[in-house]
Amino acid sequence: MRTTVRLDDALMEQARAEARRRGETLTALIEEGLRRELARSNAPAPRPRVELPVSDSTGGLRPGVDLSNNAALLEIMEEGVPLHKLR
Repeated sequence: MRTTVRLDDALMEQARAEARRRGETLTALIEEGLRRELARSNAPAPRPRVELPVSDSTGGLRPGVDLSNNAALLEIMEEGVPLHKLR
């Protein structure tokens, strides 16, 4: 497709020189740059940073909890005791 685009003279000279340096046509250089810019524009926006709250509680384990005993941990987790009652 043919079209007319108005470009700054200095930019056009830079583009022609770059195309010559690469050994490609000015059209190929412009197409490549336009494709890159469109792909970058269509990329998903970066996700906003999420701030996670930090607890100031002293914490610790529930009495009788042994972290080295998987079976005991599973048993405690399956008891269905609400978290607030474990504190």
